[in-house]
Amino acid sequence: MTEIPSIQWFPGHMTKTKRMIKASLPLVDAVVEIIDARIPESSRNPDLHTLIEGKPRIVILNKCDTADESATQKWIAWYQRQGIAVIAADCRSGKGLNKFIPTVKQVLADLIAKYEAKGMKGRVLHLMVVGIPNVGKSSFINRLAGQKKAKVEDRPGVTRTKQWVKLSEDVELLDMPGVLWPKFEDMAVGEKLAFTGAVKDDVVDIETLACRLLYVLNDLYRDALTARYKIETSDGEDGYELLKKVGKARGMLVSGGEINTERAAITVLDEYRSGKLGRITLELPPKD
Repeated sequence: MTEIPSIQWFPGHMTKTKRMIKASLPLVDAVVEIIDARIPESSRNPDLHTLIEGKPRIVILNKCDTADESATQKWIAWYQRQGIAVIAADCRSGKGLNKFIPTVKQVLADLIAKYEAKGMKGRVLHLMVVGIPNVGKSSFINRLAGQKKAKVEDRPGVTRTKQWVKLSEDVELLDMPGVLWPKFEDMAVGEKLAFTGAVKDDVVDIETLACRLLYVLNDLYRDALTARYKIETSDGEDGYELLKKVGKARGMLVSGGEINTERAAITVLDEYRSGKLGRITLELPPKD
């Protein structure tokens, strides 16, 4: 099976973002980390643990409507065992976000009590929102704010500067640009990020990426794959053969009857990312 070459993507603005996060931490009371429920581990920036210097943290498992529900429940339980507050949500529809403010108040209960004891009841809580590109930070902020405060596009690297967004009289969010890390030490991590669109499509070969995704889906979610494309597959089948089957089933032919595998690749990636292939999670929690 053809493997995707090692993926490295670290634009200069991401170095700037890391410095911005570090410099802005004294301004906030807690950090809200948005991750992709389909790849919860791969979509977390491992540098953040060091960067946020022990600030209270709330994890949002975004895009839960396109993730395997049973897997999401396992991830929720895993984060809770680590002592981390976690909410499963779909930031575009707003599902689950009604739990956000109550969770903030719970996580910062001691700080709120401390302010009230000093006669500062209602003091504004400041929260930094962080996450890798294209994970849904802007959708999260816009849904909570009730208006388009942050720019939303279905491509990575849109938010370039930090901005404050007022949610209520006592809660404000600091939106930070999406930041990846300089090197993906595990090739599988880079691969999963490419599957979900967190890495720009123009740094990988689309057909190779789709072949890899089909190979993985045939292993983990074969029923969803065969039902969507009306094809039959076998154990360990080569991804390129699967891609040709998809193209043929969808009538994606060019002159001479050859299959347009590029068009098939674009379709597979689009339908996976939009949830049309079903609720799919590509990784489970590590053993405690």
